[in-house]
Amino acid sequence: MSKKIINTPKAPRMSDVFPQAVVANNFIFLSGTPGLDLSSGKVVSDNFEAQARQAFSNIKTILEDAGSSLSKVVKTTVFMVAGNDFASLNKVYAEFFPDNAPARSTPQVMPFPAGILISVECIAEM
Repeated sequence: MSKKIINTPKAPRMSDVFPQAVVANNFIFLSGTPGLDLSSGKVVSDNFEAQARQAFSNIKTILEDAGSSLSKVVKTTVFMVAGNDFASLNKVYAEFFPDNAPARSTPQVMPFPAGILISVECIAEM
């Protein structure tokens, strides 16, 4: 098996310790991606829905830069800080996956640092 590390300057990167994504066996595995703004490196808002929308926009950018797309996502894991609204998440999810949505798990977690309310990881076909 060979793997390829993916880091695009078109989307925020959480840390130099791990990549935005890894391609292996014709799949792309995205690391947890929060709703950070590219220019500031900070969360786009203290609003959960706005952060969710930005997180999925960042995922879209990473996938497309790697040669994949949202339509090829087969599984997402959405880590959301406890107390946030599933209805808001479902609204944003439907915007980014209007047809044939991928499988999803949504564990609720303790607060992330820096005001992050959501982090999304996914697996997609290349």
